[in-house]
Amino acid sequence: MRPYPPARRQDIVEELHGHRVEDPYRWLEDPDAADTKAWLAAQEKLFRKVMDPLPGRDGLRRRLGELLGAGSVGSPTWRGGRRFFTRRAPGQEHPVLYTADPDGSERVLIDPIALDAEGTTTLDGWQPDKEGRRLAYQLSTGGDEESLLYVMDVASGERVEGPIDRARYTSIAWLPGGEAYYYTRRLPARDVPAGEEQYHRRVYLHRVGTEPDTGDVLIFGDGMDKTNYYGASVSRDGRWLTVSASQGTAPRNDLWIADLAASSPEAPELRAVQEGVDAATGLRVGRDGRAYVFTDRDAPRSRLCVTDPADPSYATWRDLVPQDPEAVLTDYAILDDLDRPVLLAGWTRHAISEITVHDLESGARLGTVPTPGLGTIGGIVERPEGGHEAWFGYTDNVTPSSVMHYDARTGETTLWASAPGTVEVPDIETRQVTYTSRDGTEVRMLVASRPGLSGPRPAVLYGYGGFNISLTPSYSASVLAWVEAGGVYATANLRGGSEEGEEWHRAGMRDRKQNVFDDFHAAAEKLIADGLTTPSQLAIHGGSNGGLLVGAALTQRPDLYRAVVCSAPLLDMVRYERFGLGETWNDEYGRADDPEEFGWLIGYSPYHHVHAGTAYPAVLFTTFAGDTRVDPLHARKMCAALQHTTASDSPVLLRDESEVGHAGRAVSRSIVLMADTLAFMAAQTGLSLPDELTRDLIAG
Repeated sequence: MRPYPPARRQDIVEELHGHRVEDPYRWLEDPDAADTKAWLAAQEKLFRKVMDPLPGRDGLRRRLGELLGAGSVGSPTWRGGRRFFTRRAPGQEHPVLYTADPDGSERVLIDPIALDAEGTTTLDGWQPDKEGRRLAYQLSTGGDEESLLYVMDVASGERVEGPIDRARYTSIAWLPGGEAYYYTRRLPARDVPAGEEQYHRRVYLHRVGTEPDTGDVLIFGDGMDKTNYYGASVSRDGRWLTVSASQGTAPRNDLWIADLAASSPEAPELRAVQEGVDAATGLRVGRDGRAYVFTDRDAPRSRLCVTDPADPSYATWRDLVPQDPEAVLTDYAILDDLDRPVLLAGWTRHAISEITVHDLESGARLGTVPTPGLGTIGGIVERPEGGHEAWFGYTDNVTPSSVMHYDARTGETTLWASAPGTVEVPDIETRQVTYTSRDGTEVRMLVASRPGLSGPRPAVLYGYGGFNISLTPSYSASVLAWVEAGGVYATANLRGGSEEGEEWHRAGMRDRKQNVFDDFHAAAEKLIADGLTTPSQLAIHGGSNGGLLVGAALTQRPDLYRAVVCSAPLLDMVRYERFGLGETWNDEYGRADDPEEFGWLIGYSPYHHVHAGTAYPAVLFTTFAGDTRVDPLHARKMCAALQHTTASDSPVLLRDESEVGHAGRAVSRSIVLMADTLAFMAAQTGLSLPDELTRDLIAG
C-alpha cells in the first residue's frame, strides 16, 4: 500500500556497548512538535481512508454494544454492617460505586459520569475505613492515571477532603476510627531531579482534615530506591502496621512490621520480616492474632504460612497450606464462626480457577467449594469481623461477571449477584490445547470457536507473556463477536505470565524473553498444524507488554502472520526506560546502560529489527494520547519504520485516540475501538462480518 505520509529520516547512529544503533525517527518522540502533529494528522486521514469503507463495522458496533450490555458487578466489601460494591448497568459508561445499608437499601456514592458527562473521568480505587463511615477514593481524568485522592462521608455523601495530588497507585491503610490513614505520595517535582517526577514515593501518615503538604508525617521511604512502590496495611484491631517495598515491578519485595501498641502511629518501630530476599511476601494479622504469610519464598507456586507477629522471622514460619506441585495459590479467606474454623484457598490450575477448604488450625484439606464452571474466580471476600460466609467473583468465556456466595455451614455455593443486563450469548466451544515450544517446554492455549465448524478459518491469536500476569477465561465481547462470525480465537498462556507460578514468569523475563516469542510462534504453528487456520488467515493481537510481543512476532516471523493489532506497545527497547514508567520495568526487561543486558534488549527490540525488502503483515497500531505508562512514541516510530521499509502491499496504519490512557475508558469508546480492530483483522484474514440487515434476518 503506497504512498504513506512522508516521514523524514534522521541520520542518527549511536555506538552503544559495541553496537551501531540507528534511530531515524527520533523526532517522533516529541508529541508537541509541529512536524509530529502534522504526521499524526496525516496518519489519521490515512486510517479513515482505509477503515471507513470496510464492511461490517456498524454491525460490529451494535453487536458489541449488545454483548457489553450485560454490564458488570463487583464483589462486596463489608464494613460495619455496610457493604460497598460496583455495578455497571446496561447503557452506563463506567461502573458506579454503591453502598448498601444494613436494611439492604442502596445508594450511589460515586458515579463517574455524574462527575464528568464526557466520560473521561475514571474511578481508579476506593477504600472504606474500618467502620464504614468514611471512604477514600481516587479519580483521574483523560486517562492520565494521576489519581487525585479524596475522602467522603458515607452517610451524607459529602466530600470531607481532597484533592490530594501525587497519590498515583497508592494503597490506603485506615487506622480505627476513620480519622487517619497511611498512604503513599510522590515528592513534589521541585524536590526531585528533572525527568524523575513519576518516581520518589514516600509513605505518610495523614490525619483527615489537615493540610497534606504541612501536616503529613513521613513514615518510610526516605533515601530508598527512587522507583520503589510501597504498600501499607493495618490490622483490623489497629495494632499491627505492615509496610512493603518493591523496586518497580520486580517480583520481590522487602517487608516490615510495627506494633502500634508499643510505638506511636507517627513513629512506628518497623522491624524487618523480609529484606534483601528474592521473593514476594505479604503478611496479614488475623482475628485470631496469628500472622498469615503469603509467599513464594522457596515455593514458586506460592504457599501460606503462619507465625507470631511479635516474631515473624523466617525461621518461625510454619506451612499451613504448602505449595501444590501443579496449581498456583492465588488467594485465601478465613471463616471462623464455625465449630471448626476453616480457611478457603484459591488456586489456578493451568489457568483455571478452583477453591479448596482447609482446617484453619492444621491446614488439612477438608474439601472443595463448588464453582459454576471452568472459569476465573476473583478475590475471595470475608467479613472483617468474621463469619461463616464468603463471596467471590466469577466469569468465563460466556458468563458475564457475577458474584457467588459460599456458606461454610451448608457447603453450598449460590449465585449472589449477576451482571444486571440480559444478553444473548452465542454458542461457543472452548478447549484447552497443549503444544510444544521451541525448547521442548509444554505450553497451554485456550481455543474458542463455534461448535461444528471444520477446516481452516480466520483466527486471532492473543498473548501477553510478562509481569507475572495470567490470562484466564473471562467474558469478552470482542472474543464472542469474532467467534460468532465464524472465526477462531486463541489465547496462549505464554511464559512470562503466572499461569504456572513464579518460575514460569522468570522463564520469560530478562535474558529469557525470547522464550515468550518462541512460545507465541509455536502457538501459531499449532493452530495451523491442527487445521484451524493458515498463515494467510491468522491475525495476532496484543497490548502493552503484549504489544511488545506482537511487535517482536511480526519482525521475527513476518511469514507466519497475516495481520497484527499492536496496542499501546513497547517497541524501542533501547530507549524504553526514558519514557513513561519505563524505569520501573527494567527488572523485567533489563537495563540499556548495562552491556550484557543491552545485548538482550537489542537482540529483539522490534524497532531495531525492521529490515528493508521484507514483506511485513498488515499492521494496525492503536495508541492513546493520555497514556502515561507506555509512551505512544513507541508506536509512532515503529509505524514510520514499517511504512518506509515494508515490501508488502498490506496496510500499516496508526489509530491515535485522545483523552484516554492506558487502562480505564468509557464503554462507548471501547466499543468503537473494538469494532475498528476486529474489522481490520476480519478484512485482512477474510472473515465475513454480517451487516445489521443480515444479522436481523438470521435472528428472525
